[in-house]
Amino acid sequence: MGTMETNPVSKVSPSGERRADVIVEAAGRLFFGAGLARVSMDDLARELGMSKKTIYRHFPDKRSLLAAVLDRQFAAVERTLEAATEEAEGRPFGARVQRFLIAAGSELGRIGAPQLATGRGDAMLRQYVEQRVDAVVYRRLDELFREGHRQGLLPAPPELLSEITRGALERLLMSELPRDLDWTAADLLRATVDTVLYGAIRPTGRGIDDEQPRAVIPTARDDDQEVGP
Repeated sequence: MGTMETNPVSKVSPSGERRADVIVEAAGRLFFGAGLARVSMDDLARELGMSKKTIYRHFPDKRSLLAAVLDRQFAAVERTLEAATEEAEGRPFGARVQRFLIAAGSELGRIGAPQLATGRGDAMLRQYVEQRVDAVVYRRLDELFREGHRQGLLPAPPELLSEITRGALERLLMSELPRDLDWTAADLLRATVDTVLYGAIRPTGRGIDDEQPRAVIPTARDDDQEVGP
């Protein structure tokens, strides 16, 4: 199956590159705000105050423009995950997994990746999003679980942990559960990591390293940390 590519019409001058950046930025706001299917090139032209001919000079069609928008979004996701990984370096393993997944959930929720990958848009778009999420998020998560397994911290097969966590992350980002429980999706992700790594049933007394993260019921909603739909 083919792949999505940005495919600008031709090489452009620095001023043309700046205009292309402006187009991509505006397209991203509209695509992720109103929804891809609801936004036409006419809408984008009105938003930018320029003609469609000018837009097509940089991007020959809506698909190539969407590819440019997604490339920019996933580059931002990758930078955020790299920063989260660096900040968690040297911390207990559970805290490292938690930091990574909270960052991943926040970023994937922000760009609507689960919705894009599960039926909205054409088949090529879905495949493109799935491939990018796999490369940017899940390969890093797989390596983190393999590292924990090599260190003897995770007795369960890392492949199993990856599948469980992947399914939980994607499900939570599409779920109404955060609203039902009055938790943020970030709180639920913490609880998910806690359950996957340490089990749902706690032994009485001290049985788990006190340094490891523990999910707690939030006392107040923090909209700045909320992720998901």
